[in-house]
Amino acid sequence: QVQLVESGGGSVQVGGSLRLSCAASRYTVSSSRYCMGWFRQVPGKERGGVARIDSVGRTTYAYSVKGRFTISQGNARNTVFLQMTSLKPEGTGTYYCAAAMYGCGGGYVADFHYWGQGTQVTVSS
Repeated sequence: QVQLVESGGGSVQVGGSLRLSCAASRYTVSSSRYCMGWFRQVPGKERGGVARIDSVGRTTYAYSVKGRFTISQGNARNTVFLQMTSLKPEGTGTYYCAAAMYGCGGGYVADFHYWGQGTQVTVSS
């Protein structure tokens, strides 16, 4: 089992930056085909993928954040970061870290097996 804990959320102004962190507590993601991703959810909307990175470092971004957000993995390989820059009001939401054991698939919620509790990001307009 993998326990994921997010941190780094907060309130920022439009155009600001924020870095989210996700740590695997007590367990390490060791699958040879794991995928770690960040999702965002707002009330009344489905949880959608923001960015993901697979076990060989390949990254995928939602079009809306490409060029502004960067997903990366710590050298311990049990942490993942989401560096967010040029934040927009539509970036507001609860951000969830998730891990998939068998590859990223299509990057959908159903492809991921473990989830963090979420961290709130609010971008003021």
